[in-house]
Amino acid sequence: MNQPGESPSLDVSGLRSYAFGHHSVMWWGTMGMIAIEGTVFALVIATYFYLRSHSAAWPMSVLPPELLWGTVNTAVMLASAVPNHFAKKAAEAHDLHGVRLWLWVAVAFGVVFLGVRVLEFAALNVRWDSNAYGSVVWVLLGFHTAHLATDVADTIVLAVLFHTGPLDGKRFVDVSENSMYWYFVVLVWLPIYFTLYWGARAL
Repeated sequence: MNQPGESPSLDVSGLRSYAFGHHSVMWWGTMGMIAIEGTVFALVIATYFYLRSHSAAWPMSVLPPELLWGTVNTAVMLASAVPNHFAKKAAEAHDLHGVRLWLWVAVAFGVVFLGVRVLEFAALNVRWDSNAYGSVVWVLLGFHTAHLATDVADTIVLAVLFHTGPLDGKRFVDVSENSMYWYFVVLVWLPIYFTLYWGARAL
């Protein structure tokens, strides 16, 4: 209670200690990471086309990557945005059942993608140490695979935590930011797909 002459105090005990979107420090951290990693992807893609512009034949003495598995994975990645979207919405609505459900569906899509990715590597028609073309192709595909694998692992950890606890509001923020990063992994795959599979076929 305020004493006479004192300014009224503000009771903030009922306010949340967390927030979603740009009001969250986690959001800014995620955006910073996306900006850095997006720049690295752009540099590797630029390296691919730089090497291509300085080569008389591209790909170098090998066939282009087979289209099947890369195209299948593109469809899987685009479809994975759906459960990811619902996981984000459920988290922001504090819908515990929805978060649990959609996180595991997102994990299933990620595991399928990683399984098909093994077939993609086998269908590249070049080894990483064969030549400059092989090196840049493996770096680009491997870099994206590493991002996907870590995001799937993070999603699994979140899914387990939402079953075992402890839970507080910040966990829902974690799911929301994990979903933002998943969007990044999905969207960055599109230029990679066109670079790897059609850049090797373009005149």
